[in-house]
Amino acid sequence: MSSYSEFEILFRQLYRPLCLYAMHYLGDLDMAEDAVCGSFGTLWEKSGKIGNPRAWLYASVRNAAMDALRRAGKESPLPRDLDGIISDEDARDRSIEEARLWTAIDNLPRRRRQIFLMAKRDGMSYADIALSLGISESTVRNSMEAALKSLRAQRREILGFVLCL
Repeated sequence: MSSYSEFEILFRQLYRPLCLYAMHYLGDLDMAEDAVCGSFGTLWEKSGKIGNPRAWLYASVRNAAMDALRRAGKESPLPRDLDGIISDEDARDRSIEEARLWTAIDNLPRRRRQIFLMAKRDGMSYADIALSLGISESTVRNSMEAALKSLRAQRREILGFVLCL
């Protein structure tokens, strides 16, 4: 890193994917964020001494996650997802895809995002969402259709993650 602006750009590009990458190992958001922040702090301290900061950050976050697991007395040296153990490279690729999906979700209009998350993340029925928000079920249905249409339009960028929606 030769300047603060380069560091800031790298941070903005990689913070979310690195957190998701650490989550594949740790399964705990606070621990994942600690690993990522610590790695960025070390990168800043080693400014200019690292040839490939992106690769170094992924290795550093992986090592920090392993250290955190050892300190916690847990044995899970391989990254995991809902299907079981995955390779380190798959975890890195998935973290980037997941970050793209969350960015697309974050970019939905506020109410549409809220309805989408209530349905997909929280598992609420359209009727429960309508009751909770004081809107009609058809408004919920229309908002979900619009959210899914928007996310599917970005399918090429998000790769396969929207296919499961």
